[in-house]
Amino acid sequence: MNYKTKLTGMVVYPNDPEYPQARMNWNPFTNTFPIVFVFAQNTEDVANAVKWARENDVPLRMRSGRHALAKDFSQTDGGIVIDTSHMRNFTVDKVNGIAEVQAGIRVGQLVRALAKEGIMAPFGDSSTVGIGGISTGGGITAIQRTAGLISDNILAATIVDACGEILQVNKDENPDLLWALRGGGGGNFGIITSYTFTIRPAPYQVGIYEVVWPWNQSEEVIDEWQRWSPSVDERLGTILEVNSKINGLLRSRGIYLGPKAELEELITPLTDVGSPIKVFIDEVTLLEAIEFWEPDEPLFDTQYSTWSSSWVEQTIPEEGIKAIINFLEKADGSESNFFFLNSGGAMNRVSPEDTAFFWRNTKYYIEWDASWTEECDAQKNINLVNQTRIQLQPFITGSYVNVPDLNIKNYGQEYYGDNFARLRKVKEKYDPENFFNFVQSIPPYHNCCHRDDN
Repeated sequence: MNYKTKLTGMVVYPNDPEYPQARMNWNPFTNTFPIVFVFAQNTEDVANAVKWARENDVPLRMRSGRHALAKDFSQTDGGIVIDTSHMRNFTVDKVNGIAEVQAGIRVGQLVRALAKEGIMAPFGDSSTVGIGGISTGGGITAIQRTAGLISDNILAATIVDACGEILQVNKDENPDLLWALRGGGGGNFGIITSYTFTIRPAPYQVGIYEVVWPWNQSEEVIDEWQRWSPSVDERLGTILEVNSKINGLLRSRGIYLGPKAELEELITPLTDVGSPIKVFIDEVTLLEAIEFWEPDEPLFDTQYSTWSSSWVEQTIPEEGIKAIINFLEKADGSESNFFFLNSGGAMNRVSPEDTAFFWRNTKYYIEWDASWTEECDAQKNINLVNQTRIQLQPFITGSYVNVPDLNIKNYGQEYYGDNFARLRKVKEKYDPENFFNFVQSIPPYHNCCHRDDN
């Protein structure tokens, strides 16, 4: 090894007692055996680790909340992992409506702390996801129809580039890189150590709801939800979760940035479909709504899981719904499900070319997850997820880079649409040697041997 640059921060090697814990990810299917972890305490620790990896020709991966859903994204055998999870500070400037946030903070911790200060920031359905990873991939959330995607709210960033240099990214400095960071996926251009986000005052009234039905009503509920949710008042973010048949039940939940009385009327089409076994509606504070939407959860799951995802621009017909039901009948893991989230509103008012996030003409988002406990069941579940994607292909478009699917071959087009070529040019400028590369990373524009070039 070449020790010209020293690793700084909290450094963990395989023989250290902290190593078994360090290599654990939320999805155990993604665990590997890196040769070293660097838990950065500041941006300089990140820069030193990048330089060390270059000097010693060691593959590098970066990690924030340990929520990478597929193999090879946040750690790799024989590599170095630069983990920003110890960098969790943030500052708020209410006068200018901005917050500067270090990349290691978890989404739940951040949005709860901001809510206590009367501030609303976008949040998803998992409290333990790291803000560092979710933000650059787009960041779909419960309030995306009002506040836009998380990436739409990025005003600036501090990033360590492929040479270990620290760059400031904003509308005046490196503006092409700012464009790319707004939806261009994590890990492609450098390691982000902090973001500056737009923030908003918290609403005074927040409505929440939950409706639960028996599993055998899945087809009619899915169809009603998909026809109702894209055009409902854009202050209402709503999801539908359909569990695998073996686990039964399906439920819809939502957050409405307005009073309970209005919410009750808005969800009437849902409460009227089928025979709900539970209908819950309440009016709460923003902090209580966050607790409802993303309750505390374990940092590590015990289930292995694999996912795929897509966007829906037109209502899925009966044939497509039957493919969804078929998946849910065959998926026997305790956490296998289909997840739907409505889009539109502020999310769709941004032009596809204005940021790297391309999918701006959608009605809703879907993802499906097959889980298992025995390692020998991995391929069966991977195949089931992939077969379902093939069956749904006529009715869906693209895929969400934050829910990667390694079976997607033409992943550049699927994740980034018509923005892929421009992203490759940004990559060429900031990382021409393709130092930051992994199984589905963006290649430089002149990397002519890459499988996505054709």
